[in-house]
Amino acid sequence: MLRKLLLTSLLCATGAAHAGTSLVTPAQSLAATCFNCHGPHGVSTASIPSLAGRSAASIVDAMAEYKSGKRTGTIMPQIAKGYTEAQIQLIATYFAQQKP
Repeated sequence: MLRKLLLTSLLCATGAAHAGTSLVTPAQSLAATCFNCHGPHGVSTASIPSLAGRSAASIVDAMAEYKSGKRTGTIMPQIAKGYTEAQIQLIATYFAQQKP
């Protein structure tokens, strides 16, 4: 019984330690929704612009313009309205830190 308890504890501790190295941050989670159109980690291979390496301020400004209706688009105005200002800042910071 003690051996089984010890083995279970060891497996749980190992799993927790491993999980700690692969956790997704809130910024990564939010930014992942952009990957479908803007490419993995914001590096686009299509006509849609890449977000990787752009300044956070330019992304925040663009999202604010989409959200307010000042900038038009096919899907971005609807997507931008779904994010809070704090979430937009997290997304913008994430993409600014990515390599193009």
